[in-house]
Amino acid sequence: MAKRAKPQIQTQISENPSVSSKIPFRPRKILKVSNTPGAAKPSPSSPALPKTLIPLTSQSEINLALQHLRSSDPNLTALIDSYTPPSFDSSRPPFISLARSIIYQQLATKAAQSIYNRFVSLCGGEASVVADVILSLSAQQLRTIGISARKASYLHDLAEKYSDGTLSDSSILEMDDEALLTMLTLVKGIGVWSVHMFMIFSLRRPDVLPIGDLSVRKGVKLLYGLKELPKPLEMDERCEKWRPYRSVGSWYMWKYMEAKGVL
Repeated sequence: MAKRAKPQIQTQISENPSVSSKIPFRPRKILKVSNTPGAAKPSPSSPALPKTLIPLTSQSEINLALQHLRSSDPNLTALIDSYTPPSFDSSRPPFISLARSIIYQQLATKAAQSIYNRFVSLCGGEASVVADVILSLSAQQLRTIGISARKASYLHDLAEKYSDGTLSDSSILEMDDEALLTMLTLVKGIGVWSVHMFMIFSLRRPDVLPIGDLSVRKGVKLLYGLKELPKPLEMDERCEKWRPYRSVGSWYMWKYMEAKGVL
């Protein structure tokens, strides 16, 4: 994976409940936090971390993740035994996934899916959801299919950044997590939580911890018997043992909360 410059940013996290590997992007409250890369490092006595940045695209990689989580955090064992292994099976190109995430914001899943289907039809099919086509659609045309004026401006901003070369599918696939967070949050309407969901469920990156996701925080609270919801720094510290498979650990927090009827 190509290395890029890693500019420092002020991170903001949207607290969002999520339900499964097909989680809609619905940002809510904003919480300022420090960047995850500052998390404490494992002690010398900690189990050696698997050296992997392989996307979660195969069952063998999922199995390695589950093996690591079982050995590094016994608290997760019962959860791993309770659910079928996670699946990260999105096959959409990055641009389409990002456009879809904008459309899904703050909408119930059924309503968002209906609007997205109309959007795809307006573009001429999902293969035609590309920057030039979106830029050719006026805000009024987008509003007629249920996309708000604000979301129309977000879609146009995303398309413009693809059109001028600021972003591309290939560059997104090559960026490391920190650079990707920096670049994607330049797009209007895309916040840190949305980027975390995109990295987990679209790019299938194995080591993403959405520390601002309310359901993940609630899951960690119950898993470790905490009195209060963990703050970002405590999330970093508690979940450090999940590295380099924090995406999978987070998935189990969503399933845990779903089983508890929280979602």
